[in-house]
Amino acid sequence: MKRLTLLLLFSIVALGALANAQEVKIGYIDSQRIFSQSQDYRDAQAKFDKELEAWNTQAEQMRKEIEAMQRELEGQSLILSAEKKREKEQALASKQDTLNQFLNATFGADGKAERRMAELSKPIRDKILEIIEKVAIENNYSLVLDAGTVNIAYAKKSLDLTDEVLAEMAEQQK
Repeated sequence: MKRLTLLLLFSIVALGALANAQEVKIGYIDSQRIFSQSQDYRDAQAKFDKELEAWNTQAEQMRKEIEAMQRELEGQSLILSAEKKREKEQALASKQDTLNQFLNATFGADGKAERRMAELSKPIRDKILEIIEKVAIENNYSLVLDAGTVNIAYAKKSLDLTDEVLAEMAEQQK
């Protein structure tokens, strides 16, 4: 699917260039390398990791409480009345449901963790996109692809704009 999309994209650009009889200049960047070398992104990742650790600690504490309740129920099951046993089983099931809801709300699709990482990384991504646009405009590129998200089977090294983007980022941080 990615290859078909990429082929379609190239075809549209090529046809547009032929129609306008102008040169099409294509480049690419490696977003993974850019993010790995961005201090702002590393700082955001460290902040996110601390928050993630706190959520994991909270989930682990809930698991320990559930395990303790299970051990207590197993140890007392022979001496408890049917009604008291049912109450403890319901309390245990409720605690397990609470844990599952917490895990889903925090770590599930569009959960707290995903939203928080997006919140922390959005300003950094926006800044990087601005820099990519600046480099592309200054060097008259018609199209800049991201090698980190698109499968590029082959590209001339001279088309790689990653170093220019990194240099511009460094210049802006001075």
